[in-house]
Amino acid sequence: MKVRAFAMLREVRRADGPAGRSSSTARCEFLPAEHVAKIPGGSTVGDLLEYLSVRYPGLGDALFTPAGELGAYVNVLKNGRNIHFSGGLETPLEDGDTVALFPPAGGG
Repeated sequence: MKVRAFAMLREVRRADGPAGRSSSTARCEFLPAEHVAKIPGGSTVGDLLEYLSVRYPGLGDALFTPAGELGAYVNVLKNGRNIHFSGGLETPLEDGDTVALFPPAGGG
């Protein structure tokens, strides 16, 4: 399983600030541009994101709301297709899949 992270999702901060929030002085960790994840068969996108959030502290804060839902403007693609259209966090994963993580984007 390949995981590709883009932009600010590659640089995450440990959640060691006040009330578990990341702080500007927290240590930076870098998620590789491409990470090979070994997760059990039958796993879902949600399982993968949970695994990554444990392995890279601070990533969960960037991906999820305090209620544990995927952030409204975070885009997760499985093999180029947005999981919003294929089951959300319950989207099943298969060996050989590529999951891409895109942060919110803005501009004008």
